[in-house]
Amino acid sequence: MLSGIAGNFIKLSGAVSLGAWGINQAVYTVEPGHRALIYDRFSGGIQEYTKGEGAHFLIPGIQRAVIMDVRTQPRTISTVTGTKDLQRVNLSLRVLSRPEIAQLPNLYKELDVDYIERILPSIGNEVLKAVVAKYNADQLLLLWDQISREIRESMTNRCQNFNLVLDDVSITHLNFSKDFAKAIEDKQVAEQMSERAKFIVAKSEQEKLALITRSEGDAEAAKLVSEALKKAGKGMLELRRIEVAQTIASNLARNRNVTYLPSGNSSLLLNIPANQ
Repeated sequence: MLSGIAGNFIKLSGAVSLGAWGINQAVYTVEPGHRALIYDRFSGGIQEYTKGEGAHFLIPGIQRAVIMDVRTQPRTISTVTGTKDLQRVNLSLRVLSRPEIAQLPNLYKELDVDYIERILPSIGNEVLKAVVAKYNADQLLLLWDQISREIRESMTNRCQNFNLVLDDVSITHLNFSKDFAKAIEDKQVAEQMSERAKFIVAKSEQEKLALITRSEGDAEAAKLVSEALKKAGKGMLELRRIEVAQTIASNLARNRNVTYLPSGNSSLLLNIPANQ
């Protein structure tokens, strides 16, 4: 009897284990930021719909869930390319991309789960080389906004053909060859020296004009003084002498280090006998 109970218990345990395994195989979970595609062996492979976040059921052995990440993912694309004037340029492009959820079944059928690795590097290198080749090296600096916009538009249009949505495309690094960077630096130094030379020349011209103006003013003043002397004689000189004396006296009166003593009876003021 005990052996029969033990046998039933073993069978029951086996059935429970088999049931738990079956439930585990029949239930799958889609994490946030992901979608699930269903592969059905008897219904033409990947189904034309997706499953959202949460727990879902499938038929074990017949159906299989393929989990796809649909979050925006960053990717840096670096390339070395040539400009229109045959200068070498190192470029790095940062791309934020995500798949079109409605097109996930087609995306998986054509490119598998690692679709980003298959699409973005090739498209990014192609677009960068094509756009940069239209411009000279110095234009990459002068027309930066225009070139960035052209790269962004070209990348967006190309990725739409592969059911990819680009949230952002930006150039994060731009570096020229050492020889070209040295040439740009030398050019900037030469331009600064030229501007400094122009400033010095303009300053000299202004100083020359100021000197001429002062000389003309002095000549005019001398002429006026000469005419005044002719008309007034020595009276003009006496007037100027008096004005200068008044100025000197006023300055001495305000100076605390100067003491004024009358010239007449100075000895009395100092309490010194006049005969001594």
